[in-house]
Amino acid sequence: MRVKGGARFSLPGRHPENGGLEREEKTMATLPAFLRKAGNTEANRLEQPARGPAPVPAVRDLCRLRELPHEDVYFYCKKIDNSRLVREADPQARGACWSTIAVAFAIFALLTGVLAPSAANTLAGYKLEELRVEERRLVDERRSLELQEAQLLSPERLERYAKERDLAAPAPNQMVRLDGASDGAVAMVKK
Repeated sequence: MRVKGGARFSLPGRHPENGGLEREEKTMATLPAFLRKAGNTEANRLEQPARGPAPVPAVRDLCRLRELPHEDVYFYCKKIDNSRLVREADPQARGACWSTIAVAFAIFALLTGVLAPSAANTLAGYKLEELRVEERRLVDERRSLELQEAQLLSPERLERYAKERDLAAPAPNQMVRLDGASDGAVAMVKK
């Protein structure tokens, strides 16, 4: 039997059905595969017999998704029980762990020593600006209170207030002058 585009050759081998040593015939391809896939070439026309009309391609479903690459490959997860395994102690790993901790602590201390003054300086600047704003607010409040006090203690306002309340200036006999006596008595009430 001859296969299109191939050559026959035979190999020595044993055939189990007749138990004898016979030559096995196999077919080997001689025409490169890329020539057969190239479409309507001269080699394909020589190799393939004449066909009838080309089949009509099936109507493509527009709603169907295209196939994903390697969609036919499935991975299965096999459960492996490693509960009986015990890790062997490594004395060198313990020393490496402690040295790593020491190096990390030294780097942390160095960075803290370098960055702490600048961070403290920045925080002090914020606090200083906050105190300046507070000082400005207190100075403005003091000025407004002094202005209010001056308005309340003005002689014109006091006279107007006295007239509203029907107050009069004291008579000369109603006034008592206090002398700076050394007996400790400061004021005396007369009835």
